[in-house]
Amino acid sequence: MTPARPGATGPIRQHRSPVPEAASPDGLTTVHLVRHGEVFNPEKILYGRLPGFRLSEAGVRQAKITAEFLAGRDVAAVVASPLERAQQTAAPIAQALGIGVDVDPRLIESRNVFEGKPFEAGPALLRYPRMWRVLINPFRPSWGEPYTEIAGRMLAAVAEWRDAFPGREVVLVSHQLPVWTTRRALEGQKLWHRPDRRQCALASVTSAVYSADRLVRVDYAEPNGPSTNQAGSVGA
Repeated sequence: MTPARPGATGPIRQHRSPVPEAASPDGLTTVHLVRHGEVFNPEKILYGRLPGFRLSEAGVRQAKITAEFLAGRDVAAVVASPLERAQQTAAPIAQALGIGVDVDPRLIESRNVFEGKPFEAGPALLRYPRMWRVLINPFRPSWGEPYTEIAGRMLAAVAEWRDAFPGREVVLVSHQLPVWTTRRALEGQKLWHRPDRRQCALASVTSAVYSADRLVRVDYAEPNGPSTNQAGSVGA
């Protein structure tokens, strides 16, 4: 019987055995959290979960470079958020590895009340009194999905995909805030933070390395180099 894939919401485009023949010789399992590439967003909208926001030409190039970075690794599955920009980023990675792309809704962008609006972070927000009421608690945060909820769904996805392919590697393509929140949770840091201090560049790779279910280390790579936060980085 073919086992169900973790987080799968539709037909599986390619099946890989959860007990692979080619496992890591050191027994380590790695889950790579990839942030999507740059989005075409000339009006600087905080796009959040809105449909229709796709990669820019630069973002497409970034996805290809990250695919080259991950090519040749023993990756058993490539999984993406249901949003277009994540799907586009995952496609060349999966193609380079010769496998399909699965979808896991837990990898989706965080909810945000500013979604669909032009967004200017920092003191400029004080010019909009109607928004003050949602800015009262930066530790939760009060303007969007709580950090604890983001961490909970992301960590559950990481654990399930890790356990499905012991001794191998899995690529999960998500978004800046979910990836960064997951990293802080894995490293035992407080989840609240300053958005301008996130270490999560466009098309970057944050890798959680496990021995069984014990976290050994977290690695970080920027195949495309560093990038400044795009407009909408509260939800990018």
